[in-house]
Amino acid sequence: MRWLAVCEDDIPSGDEWLSAAERSRQERMRFTKRRTEYRLRRYAGKRAVAVALGLTDRLAEPSRLAGVEMLNRPGGAPFVRLDGQDASVDVSLTDRAGWAVCLVGPEGTMTSGTLGVDLEIVEDRSVTFVADYFTPAEQAFIHTCGAPGSDGWAWSANLLWSAKEAALKVLRVGLRADTRSVEVSLDLQPRPDGWAALSVEASYAGVFPGWWRRDGAYLLTLAAREPHQPPARLDGGSDLAHGIPTHSWIGRPLVE
Repeated sequence: MRWLAVCEDDIPSGDEWLSAAERSRQERMRFTKRRTEYRLRRYAGKRAVAVALGLTDRLAEPSRLAGVEMLNRPGGAPFVRLDGQDASVDVSLTDRAGWAVCLVGPEGTMTSGTLGVDLEIVEDRSVTFVADYFTPAEQAFIHTCGAPGSDGWAWSANLLWSAKEAALKVLRVGLRADTRSVEVSLDLQPRPDGWAALSVEASYAGVFPGWWRRDGAYLLTLAAREPHQPPARLDGGSDLAHGIPTHSWIGRPLVE
């Protein structure tokens, strides 16, 4: 697997880089937040696939990216169609606060229910939030990282939250499940490539191994059913470590 990040400022202007099917789906989105996130994820996926498959010449001509389609199966899982044919790659997409990450790998590596990925930002979390959504062991860990309002408190709470979300995506239940039904354990020593190990134990489904990394204000987590190596960074993306969280839709909630 490999990964690539893009930000809202990277998105090409206009719609020529979207396929007819992608444009049709976009037009049904009336809320700016949803439409912006849709475009952001589409561009992250197209750019990652183009780089991974050696199709970087398409990046210079946005209209040629329309042939790299990011579509969704009935259950919601994304898949790639290249010039009208299903591509022999798997992708997984996540976004948060103006940035998106795409994982791309060989076909079968990210089929629905085998891997979950989540992107979060380091932001303040209340004492009530921590008490309501984390297990006693997780709460104890957060308290050892810093007092409420500190960076240690914020990154640890959001990291655990992100890892829970990644595991619940593997379980295909999302936040419908009680977040205390899964408990996160972390390795706090990153490897030279920035990744550190994690595991998430589900009370009813076993242990999911994974990885996490912090890049500036952003936290990226992965969880999977089977042990795997962390993804390598693809060239051709933007530097997540210098990303500034944005919420561009707030001033214009509805598409004009």
